This record gives sequence, structure tokens and C-alpha cells, in this order.
Amino acid sequence: MSLRDQRLLARVAAALERLAPASPTAIALGRAEAFVWHADTRSLVPVDSVNRVALSLLKGVDRQRDTLLANTRRFAKGLPSNNALLWGARGTGKSSLIKAVHCAVNRELAAGKKSAPPALGLIEIHREDIRTLPDLLAALRRQKRRVLVFCDDLSFDGGDSTFKSLKAALEGGVEGRPDNVLFYATSNRRHLMPREAIENERGTALNPAEVVDEKVSLSDRFGLWLGFHPCDQDTYFAIVEGYAKDLGLTIGRDDLLARANEWSVTRGGRSGRVAWQFIQDLAGELAEGASKARPRGR
Repeated sequence: MSLRDQRLLARVAAALERLAPASPTAIALGRAEAFVWHADTRSLVPVDSVNRVALSLLKGVDRQRDTLLANTRRFAKGLPSNNALLWGARGTGKSSLIKAVHCAVNRELAAGKKSAPPALGLIEIHREDIRTLPDLLAALRRQKRRVLVFCDDLSFDGGDSTFKSLKAALEGGVEGRPDNVLFYATSNRRHLMPREAIENERGTALNPAEVVDEKVSLSDRFGLWLGFHPCDQDTYFAIVEGYAKDLGLTIGRDDLLARANEWSVTRGGRSGRVAWQFIQDLAGELAEGASKARPRGR
């Protein structure tokens, strides 16, 4: 082989190495509490500050809270536990509950310990990266730390075959889910697929029952199904009052609730998300008013 050919092969090899994803074995959980999975580089990026609310501020989801909290505690202690699917109406606190429960369990485990790193890790994987979930689980299998893998707003279209990778990764593969990993997901759909997509495939399939079974069996991989529904007015007001108290907003209760109700009417519904958006607007307004009322120094 000529020197020119050798140089050409070296350049080709270097280019292929740059294009190849990083080896999952390079993953290190370190001391961070939470991470985001980057599928393109097969790496974890630490999250400096997790965007979450306190568990006590989540109202109207007591049963869901207690169930998920108990399941997460068991997992953190190395006891049998289930993957969980939190499904239901938008803005009802599904993802907020997962992050709040993760924080609460870590605080319980750290009680009485000095400068202890968070025992339970949290890794967010984006919906579009679910195809790489097997790679992430393979890397986590080599770790001692227990981890919650979390996917927000998980759903699949009728022609999307990615759900098969998720099924195998959760329970159906030869190795199965690693003992130190639990998978939590949120979705607006109980079966992770739109009903019309399932019905369309039922109508065109040679064996409609098999098509439906395959689509629905994905949600069966989650041992816990926790449903979330639109909140009533009393729950909505309780959420608003909890946020207002937590932020120390100075406003009369009657005025607070009247304005919260007006805000929900303009948004066409009540939910924890609507309550938080109202509080953010109110807090900004009150802060601006206080700034204008404050006398200027000479």
C-alpha cells in the first residue's frame, strides 16, 4: 500500500471516529442530582438547578402522590417496585409530581447525614431520543447508583415503531430492565397512542385484535397507572392559595380568589399550570406596584 493510500485510510478512519457516538461506558453519574441524556453524544449533562415545586404545593393529587412516593421509596431502598405511567389532562401536575417525589425521597435518605450526595439520581430523556433508551440502560447497568429515568409527554403516532424499542427496554429484552433503574413517564394518553391511530390500524389489519394488543401492550409495561383529571374550583383555589403563601404575596384572600377565577375563565379551564401562570402574573404585578410606590431617594 502506498503512502498516499495509507494517509487516505487514516483520514477516513478519523472521520468515522468523529461521527461515531461516544461509548456508553464513559457515562459517570458523579455527585449531581439530575441529568439530561444527550442522545447524539451518548452522554449525560448535569443539571445545576432542577425546575420543580415542593411536594406540599401539589393539591388535589393526594392518592397519586402517596402511591408514587411509596413506590419510589421502595425503589430507593432496593425493594421491588414498578415503572409508572402518569397519564391524563394537561397541566395537572404529572411531571411536577415526579420531580417533587424525587426530591422528597432524597431528602428522607439524606436525613441525619452530613454533606451526603443525593442517593437517587434523576435522568430526563426526551421523547425523540427514546430510540436510544437501550443504550442508556446498558450504560446505567454498570453503575451502582439507583436512578429514575424520566420522559415527559411520551406518546407515539400510529406509524411510529419506536414504541417497540421502549417495550423491549422496559421488560421484554433478554437482560430486562436494570435493577438500579426505574422508568417514569407522563402522557396525555393512557395507552400512549391516539385512539384514532389504533382504530385505523384495526380497520386495515388482517387480524385487528393482534394490532390492538400490540399497541396497548406498551402501557402494560408500566406496573403503575396513575390518572390525572381536571381539578374542580375548590382544588384550583387551594393551589392558588398555596402558591401565594409560598411566595409571600400580600393580597386579601377574597381579591386573590376573585382574580384567580377571572384568570381561569380567560384561559378556558382550571389546572395547576393555570394557577401557576396566574401567580406568576400576579407576583410580577404586585412587585411592580411596590416598586412604583416606594419613594425615590435624593
